[in-house]
Amino acid sequence: MEHHHHHHNTASAQSLNGIFILSIILNVVFVLVEAGVGLWQDSLSLLSDAGHNLSDVFSLVLVLIAFRLAKVQRNERFTYGYRKSTVLISLLNAVILLVAVGAIVIESIHKFSAPTEVNGIAVSWTAGVGILINGATALLLMRGQKTDLNVRGAFLHMAADTLVSIGVVISGIVIHYTGWTIIDPIVSLIIAVVILISTWELLSDSLRLAVDGIPDGVDLKEIEQMLTAEEHVKGVHHIHVWAISTTETALTAHVVVDDFSCWPQVSEHLKHELEEHNIAHATLEPEIEDSQCHHREC
Repeated sequence: MEHHHHHHNTASAQSLNGIFILSIILNVVFVLVEAGVGLWQDSLSLLSDAGHNLSDVFSLVLVLIAFRLAKVQRNERFTYGYRKSTVLISLLNAVILLVAVGAIVIESIHKFSAPTEVNGIAVSWTAGVGILINGATALLLMRGQKTDLNVRGAFLHMAADTLVSIGVVISGIVIHYTGWTIIDPIVSLIIAVVILISTWELLSDSLRLAVDGIPDGVDLKEIEQMLTAEEHVKGVHHIHVWAISTTETALTAHVVVDDFSCWPQVSEHLKHELEEHNIAHATLEPEIEDSQCHHREC
């Protein structure tokens, strides 16, 4: 069952490769266009958005690398292969975004003291293209984001970018009709806030998994209740749950039973139930209920 589950995850990752490659190409082209127009028109909102989009390109590339590393087989030094690297890459993506937020905030503060003229129409048209590209990328990633933390991170970034591009379009229109260039750094700060909000959950989830915390969506009390509800099971203890990768979860537990002869059937059924809770790698150690039994067979 474990092998089948891993094969399913690998197949899912492979099916997303083409989507990520297409998304990377689209976003690289847009970053070049947006940065060029931003430099030409001296628009901080366009340059900050281009910088964020560039960080998203790196994030997409890192996710592709994570997919590749997740397929590396176990060896003598890495008994789980390189699957944990997917968690570290997710954490790295979150850190990259936080650095981008800091850079945008610093530039925005500087822009308040030294505002410059901006061509609102050029800014709006460029950001309008961003709405199409980022929106299309988010739609492509929407299906896979429910099963992988890295894909979810990429989806959230692209969805946030779409909203950010909408904000830039609005600022461009405001500048064109009112001449309020101060709106440019204000939008940049709003962009920073949007990025920070979209990144915070990714950062907290990645940190939790990196230190072997319980993955999101796994309820430890529910797992305990499920295990103890099994026939012949009298109790469980020493339960440990952690993430092998962004898509695979492992569990170890000591299971107290009243009859060792029933253990093979009990173990098989419990592992099947755990798979239904997205835990495909389970190691269960049986213990006899009678604590007074000291015979070797016990």
